[in-house]
Amino acid sequence: MAKGLIYIYAGDGRGKSPAAIGRAVQAAADGRNVVIIQFLKGKVQEDSDFWRRMEPEIKLFRFEKSDENFEELSEERKADEIGNIRNGMNFARKVLATGECDLLILDEVLGLVEKGIVSVEDMKTLLECHGDTDIILTGIKLSDEICVLADEVSKIETVKFKVWQ
Repeated sequence: MAKGLIYIYAGDGRGKSPAAIGRAVQAAADGRNVVIIQFLKGKVQEDSDFWRRMEPEIKLFRFEKSDENFEELSEERKADEIGNIRNGMNFARKVLATGECDLLILDEVLGLVEKGIVSVEDMKTLLECHGDTDIILTGIKLSDEICVLADEVSKIETVKFKVWQ
């Protein structure tokens, strides 16, 4: 049995989530099952029809109930969403424990560690039980403690070039 790999796409540049979604499409094209769990993005409805057409090969889950981005919420609403986010993390553990997919993408999960919603120890515990499932983690801030658990870390940054006249 092959051991799954852990990939991290992080940095302040744009394109981390699209890169992970591109890997999801590649995996689905190869006949693999993919689960994507998105965090800190709110409950966006406009793309749900698209994602339903991708099923059963690619399944997308968002556990947050608010339409707004997490940062825009009041402290009371953030507290409610933290419970929903923890439900999402518990679902990720279940997905790994049952071998439900070949690729699990935890989109913006590094932000949960940065904000103290999920501890580094919780992430380590989750990653240690991945078995033969590949995992992709995305987010802005890299944690050395999590990076050492990854097989591959990609730092994505935006570079602007000025054209000289």
